[in-house]
Amino acid sequence: MKGNEAMAEAAIRAGADAYFGYPITPQSEVIEYLMREEPHNRTGMQVLQAESELAAINMVYGAAACGKKAMTSSSSPGISLKLEGISYMAGAEIPCLIANVMRGGPGLGTIQPGQADYFQAVKGGGHGDYRLIVLAPSTVQEMADFVDLGFELAFKYRNPVMILSDGAIGQMMEKVSLPEQKERLSNEEIIKRYGSWATTGKPTTRERNIITSLDLKPERQEKHNIHLQEKYKSIEKNEIRYEEIQCEDADYILVAFGSSARISQKVIELGRDKGIKIGLIRPITLWPFPEKVIAKYADKVKGFLSVEMNAGQMIEDVKLAVNGQVPVVHFGRMGGMIATPSEVLNALEEKLISNN
Repeated sequence: MKGNEAMAEAAIRAGADAYFGYPITPQSEVIEYLMREEPHNRTGMQVLQAESELAAINMVYGAAACGKKAMTSSSSPGISLKLEGISYMAGAEIPCLIANVMRGGPGLGTIQPGQADYFQAVKGGGHGDYRLIVLAPSTVQEMADFVDLGFELAFKYRNPVMILSDGAIGQMMEKVSLPEQKERLSNEEIIKRYGSWATTGKPTTRERNIITSLDLKPERQEKHNIHLQEKYKSIEKNEIRYEEIQCEDADYILVAFGSSARISQKVIELGRDKGIKIGLIRPITLWPFPEKVIAKYADKVKGFLSVEMNAGQMIEDVKLAVNGQVPVVHFGRMGGMIATPSEVLNALEEKLISNN
């Protein structure tokens, strides 16, 4: 399946209640697949093409506020339009799943893949002190797997989760093992599993639930912000995910996610054939970022190369983790261009090895 199609099918099988979206290349197959599959006939899942990205994200807000598994997807400019609603949901502690199949920018840019939305995803993107849990798939299999994981994390922490993919993974076709079908949850099951915060209808045993991110009293709003920051600390403590590849004996380590990580695995092979011991750290959660695993190699290697399809964004987090112990440099292609393994290896040799 295509990555976009695998993600769409995984949403049905995860027991999602609703998908609201708007077409934009290179992720249009998500909504096209869902429309074609008619999941309301399979599980009762509702799928709607909204009139705009703004409408789609606010439909997600409404459904998710009722405790439903709600999802949307888009590509870079479309996510920019959704950011106000995403910030509102983060402030109101609403769980939802958002997928960004990134394309080259800035502006309308190109329909080819890019990774220049890293800052937008992991630093908040919208307004206010909020965080998204950000999962970065590098395979079609992970495009599918991260849907159920994303919903699980979203409801566990009552927080929006983003799957940050790119046009290459969204469009490529690979074999994929799909999960078994889960049933959609009833209101009673939602309350039993996740608590009684949702607007599921007011029983006589509690006060009414009010879903909002607005509080005009600054002392209460500050208290809420402190609560959010404590929650984010808990996520940083418990939910970091990453992959280490041939780092044990490495002299140089690549740090890359998504498509860049796929390319970097070939770079390891090419480099070791030339006698250059290269390893790879692949962040799976871009936030929380696996800074400790990078830091533990900082006094063991001669340098790090951050491989990204952008002008240099994740490198800032790599540098913070390394804390000046060894050189950290960047290599990237932009505007929809994808680096070749030989280009990355040449950059490693020129920027790091020749300077040692």
